[in-house]
Amino acid sequence: MSNSGFENKDGQEPLKYISKQEAEALETELLEDYRFGKQQLIEILGHSCAVAVTKAYPLKTLSKKQPTVLIVCGSEQNGAIGLVCARNLRAFDYEPTIFYPKRSLDNIYKDLTIQCEKMDIPFLSYLPTEVQLINDAYNLVVDAVLGVEEDTVELKEPWTTILTTIKQIKIPIISLDIPSGWDVEAGNSEGIIPEVLISFSAPKTCAIHFAGKHHFIAGRFLPYDIQKKFDLNLPKFPGTECVMEL
Repeated sequence: MSNSGFENKDGQEPLKYISKQEAEALETELLEDYRFGKQQLIEILGHSCAVAVTKAYPLKTLSKKQPTVLIVCGSEQNGAIGLVCARNLRAFDYEPTIFYPKRSLDNIYKDLTIQCEKMDIPFLSYLPTEVQLINDAYNLVVDAVLGVEEDTVELKEPWTTILTTIKQIKIPIISLDIPSGWDVEAGNSEGIIPEVLISFSAPKTCAIHFAGKHHFIAGRFLPYDIQKKFDLNLPKFPGTECVMEL
């Protein structure tokens, strides 16, 4: 059952890399047994993602005059987390733009969309297929397209075209939980190659194949009993940090 990778610095057991089945079981337990709300989890993770972006790419280090970030959102939970990430980046003085081509009918996701609109975050009507336009306009791209819940084998439009475009982007890509198009366990050598990966709760097995610059974990909110039950062996988060770089 155990998949280990990262060795903790303080002599702890190695950090656990979890399967798709374990990730789904962990989330079900949070929602049903620990009474976390769906929106609450999305909010916690979206805020953590924005914090991780600020750590990897502080405002003063961005190459362009305007601190522009493009967030590409899917229609499921990862997309909703992307919306929360965008709203928090706006509060942190970045200039996010959202591309959200297939909006969910879920009321929670609708509310998150309205919150972004009320903060004057622009929404793109289409994603330029001419990749240079994206490279020129933005400092970073946040990949919030596909998450653990999607079946990457049965990918349909608009996602196949969007992933083809993202794969060609030259500016840094930040993927949320798993790089879009990767198999949760096997990864995908032909897929998106992000510079940053932000793992939710615990890294998924595919993260063993991540070779980018920064790998963050957003799991401090997890109750201790659930960490113990799933043998996560999370590292000790410093101070009041909600994310930690592995």
